[in-house]
Amino acid sequence: MTKTNMEDELRSEYDLRSLRVRKLGPGWQSVGGVTVHLEADVAEIFPDSVAVNEALRFLIRIMKDNKPLDNLSVRRDDS
Repeated sequence: MTKTNMEDELRSEYDLRSLRVRKLGPGWQSVGGVTVHLEADVAEIFPDSVAVNEALRFLIRIMKDNKPLDNLSVRRDDS
């Protein structure tokens, strides 16, 4: 069968709807991971996703350990 005679339809046994697309190479991530777009100024600070995750986990830990400022009573001088 030549290229010109081939039909542009897949056979029924080739059901590709259940396949997942995987990125291969040095930037490989597991299927089902979350992708987040960083603004350019933020992306300059973090060399890779490991650094971003480390910084976010550190921030989460600090937030859990400290009380939010909203719960503190702040005395204001309303003269």
